[in-house]
Amino acid sequence: MEGILGKKLGMTQIFDADGKVIPVTVVQAGPCLVVQRKTAGTDGYEAVQIGLVEDRAPRKVTKPLAGHFKKAEVTPTHELAEFSVAADEAFVPGDQIKCSIFAVDEFVDVVGTSKGKGFQGVMKRHGFGGGRASHGSMFHRAPGSIGSSAFPSRVLPGLRMAGQMGNSRVTVKNLKIVKVDEENNLLYIRGAVPGASRSYVAIKRAKRG
Repeated sequence: MEGILGKKLGMTQIFDADGKVIPVTVVQAGPCLVVQRKTAGTDGYEAVQIGLVEDRAPRKVTKPLAGHFKKAEVTPTHELAEFSVAADEAFVPGDQIKCSIFAVDEFVDVVGTSKGKGFQGVMKRHGFGGGRASHGSMFHRAPGSIGSSAFPSRVLPGLRMAGQMGNSRVTVKNLKIVKVDEENNLLYIRGAVPGASRSYVAIKRAKRG
């Protein structure tokens, strides 16, 4: 199994055997239920669709999704995600996937939605240096020139400017799993993972760890 769905609970710190402090993010990883098994014959690729089991089921489910869950004979979930699997892996709807698929010292990639920071200027969004802070400068946090006037007489695509910051899909790679709490379905991952507390994340085995 390539990965699992989880919910970010927050950050804390734990101590290793030598007494060193390790900053960790605690993620409630699973249990997840298999909702659909996709195969190369029917869907063109091998994958499994899973849903994160939580304390409360969603109050409102659209009719198409309600039929989807009813066909799989599983309880509706708030979040669904797909993970690739090998062709010989036999998963059927209703199977349970837990955080025990990962081991201590294993490296993972964590995918989530970063915190939204609203409309920000170029200094905060892109790290521009800004102008002089002295009196009378009239150029403090402005972006400066955005292109030539005569040629090409337009703003080139991809120019870094002010705009919406955050609230986008972010992947943090090669994070180390420090502790696996199978009883409480918790993963302790070294470092920070994207998103706010109580937000959903996908934890995948690192491709280049």
